[in-house]
Order: sequence, then structure tokens, then C-alpha cells
Amino acid sequence: MPKIIPVATFDCVVFGATGDLTLRKLLPALYYRFRDGQMPGSRVIGAARSHLSDDDFRARSLAALQKHVCPDDQEPETMRRFLAQLHYVQIDAVAPDADWSGFNAVLDDDRVRVFYLATSPDLYGPICQALSARGLVTAKSRVVLEKPIGHDLDSARAIIGEVAKVFTEAQTFRIDHFLGKETVQNLLALRFANTIFERLWHADVIDHVQITVSETVGLEGRGGYYDKSGALRDMVQNHLLQLLCLIAMEPPVSLDADRVRDEKLKVLRALKPMGPHEVAGLTVRGQYTQGAIDGKPVPGYLADLGSDEVSSTETFVALKAEVRTWRWANVPFYLRTGKRLPEKVSEIVIQFKALPFSIFPREAAEWHPNSLIIRLQPEEGMRLEMMTKDPGPGGLRLSPTGLDIRFEKTFGKRFPDAYERLLMDTVRGNATLFMRHDEVEAAWAWVEPILEAWAARPDQPRPYPAGSWGPTAAIALIERDGRTWHEKME
Repeated sequence: MPKIIPVATFDCVVFGATGDLTLRKLLPALYYRFRDGQMPGSRVIGAARSHLSDDDFRARSLAALQKHVCPDDQEPETMRRFLAQLHYVQIDAVAPDADWSGFNAVLDDDRVRVFYLATSPDLYGPICQALSARGLVTAKSRVVLEKPIGHDLDSARAIIGEVAKVFTEAQTFRIDHFLGKETVQNLLALRFANTIFERLWHADVIDHVQITVSETVGLEGRGGYYDKSGALRDMVQNHLLQLLCLIAMEPPVSLDADRVRDEKLKVLRALKPMGPHEVAGLTVRGQYTQGAIDGKPVPGYLADLGSDEVSSTETFVALKAEVRTWRWANVPFYLRTGKRLPEKVSEIVIQFKALPFSIFPREAAEWHPNSLIIRLQPEEGMRLEMMTKDPGPGGLRLSPTGLDIRFEKTFGKRFPDAYERLLMDTVRGNATLFMRHDEVEAAWAWVEPILEAWAARPDQPRPYPAGSWGPTAAIALIERDGRTWHEKME
């Protein structure tokens, strides 16, 4: 098992405690950390508008744990002890006459205090102001903000400013759970702990980079939020651009949080802006229609939304980006993400250039340039594809072979979920895997012209049947450059 690093005893106050994020992700993550001995004496305080007792909240939490924790990890006595550390406070946090006295009974002034805002982003500022007005923010307090921070650059700056009136930048943790994944962190080790890769990590050797984050699900009850957001705001502005930063960043001088984030910020600022006349040629937006996933029929977006009206919200985005630095000159980055695609997969493909000249006869192989596939989910791992000789007599035949590292199989153990790691980093005050405010603003500054160009166009998102890889225009986006989207890692 990985070495368990102890953390300070803490109180974690979760606003939005009855919501899907809390029940599906946060409580299971906290349970695992409790089971592994990282939460002795710590407490979790749920806060929401629903009228619930402590026992009611614990009953809901138990049902969530039984649903979302691996059955092999459900230890009845451990669950009982974990649930005993859960408490609940009923409150409408933004109501002027809200009674905050319930927090005084459970919070300890000597502990690290984590306020996790699993709420709508427009509530971040008001909740922080209310916490400050009631004297609940201490020197040991932190606040965790879920993405997205705003819906455009101006709203992001407004939220950042409101939160900054209460919490310092060092106390503010803007979470992107992709950055907590084992494989994403291994990008730092892959590049900066192995000379073989860092010396190949530039335009002389790399042909292009692909980043794909695909989902098989539709709206999952989030239609009200999603129809106002769309795939570009929901996924590209944060998850995909953060992955791009880790691929394209220069070596930081240390692993200090701000040194790492300085280099990521440089990448965001080096992204070539898209002019209004370029957006149509460099981006594709789509919206799924009815189709089939795993052989089962699924409805289209409008049916999932429960609306008969036309919606211009995109559920799929593919785009071509360019990082204007010496290292990445003329190396395109192809990004795509979407809902109701054939499989749930998140991966990064580093495609190396083809051989300039081959000594082997043409018929000896079907040539495939080397590629490095970094899989974030469903099976975290890495695969280096290269050409090798087929074994046996009968002439020289070559075929692509993969050097495969799948973390769970290789190391034979369960790895903590991203939220487990990020929650504990919050308690420790380690912000390396969190977004700084200027990163958020720089990402919005690059994305916003795309949104404006789309809004100015009369056409709707291109339809694509559920279970496909998006509109055919997404295939054309990469194939007109003589390239193709990577297929599933075997």
C-alpha cells in the first residue's frame, strides 16, 4: 500500500451536502481517507437547506457509500465509525436572516477548517461573505471552489474578487479533479524524472498531440446547469486546458506550488488566440441526437433536456490549438470532448513524427509512427507504441507493439481517487494541483472569443447520433491535416 502521510485534524464543512457531488464523490473519498487512518478525530459537517437531523444525514450518507464505494471496501464497523463523525446543519447560507448558530456547536477553532462549496458558482461570493460576517473564517481556514468559476471572463473575475475579500490566495483551492488523477501527476514524473522523454519533448520529434475526454452519459439530471454551460465551458475551459498545460509546460525550477503554476500560466498565455474568422475552421461543435450506447437506445439532447424548443448548447467540441513557443512551434494540439460518445475514456496521445527514411522493404510492415498514449480513465496507465520484429522464421516482418504500464496491474493495489488526494492536499495547504486565479482568467480569456464567434453565427451545433464519435466535421478537422484521431488503446 502507498505510504499514508498524516494530516492535521480538521473540520470539513460541505455546503450543498445533499447534492450529487457530495453523495457520489466527496463522501466516498472521505470514507476512504478515514479507513486508511488519515482522519482520526476529524469531522464532516454537511450544510444545506433541507430539513434533516444528524441521523437523517447519516442515513443518506450510508446509502451513498453503499452505492458508490467498492463492495470489497465496505467495512461495516469502519462505516459505522465514519458516519459517527458526520453532522448536519440546516441553513440557507445566503438568506439574510439565516441562523448560523448550529456551526458553533460542532466547529473547533483550533483545527484546520475546510469550507467546501459544492454549490452553484454564483453562490461562492455570498457564502464566503456570510462566513466572514459570522466570524467563522479563521487563520487555519481554507475554501474549496468547484469548477466552473463563472461562465465568462467577467463573471470569473467577479467571483474571484468576491472570494478574495474573505480568503487569501493561499487559502483558496480551485479544484479540478482531473489534476488529482494518478496518471496526470505521473506526467510530471514522466517528463522531469526521465531524460529519455524530456529530450524528445519538442517540435523536432513530436508531430502532434491529441487530448480526448469522452463520456457515454447524457445530462444525468443536470440539464438546468448544462444547457446554460455547454461542453466548452464545462470541460475545455478547465479540464482539457489543464491537461494541455501539463503536456506543454517548461520544467519548473521546483515542485513548489507557485513555480509549477507559473509554468502552466505561461502555456495558457502562449495559446494562439482565435480570431472570429478562424473559429469556424478551427473548431467543431455538436449536439447529440437519439442513438444507441452499448446496444441500448438512448434519447437525444432535447429529449434529455425535456424541451421541445431548439437549443444551441453544444454537447461536443473538437478544436485545434497552437502553443506559440519554440518548443511547440508548428505542433498542433487537437482537443475533443463530448457526451453520448461510444465509450468513456480520457487519454492524451503524444504522436511522434514518422521515419524520415526506412531501410526496410515496403512490404515488411504496415508502418505506424511511434506514439505515447497516456490513459487517465478507465484504466490509468501509459503505453509506448513502437515497431518490433514479429518472432519466428519466414522473413523479416514488423508490427506495432506496445510497452504497457497499467498502474493497478503493475503495482497491484488500489490508488486513491482524485478527490481523496485533493481533499487531503487542501488540509495540508498544498496548492500544487489546484488552479491559481490568474490561470482561471487566462483560460477564460482564450475560450471567450470562441464563445463569442459561435454566438454570432446563425447555424446550430452539428447533430451527431448518440454512440458515435461526434459530427463528421470533427473527423475532417484532423484529417485535412493528414492525421487521424487515435483509436482505443488495446
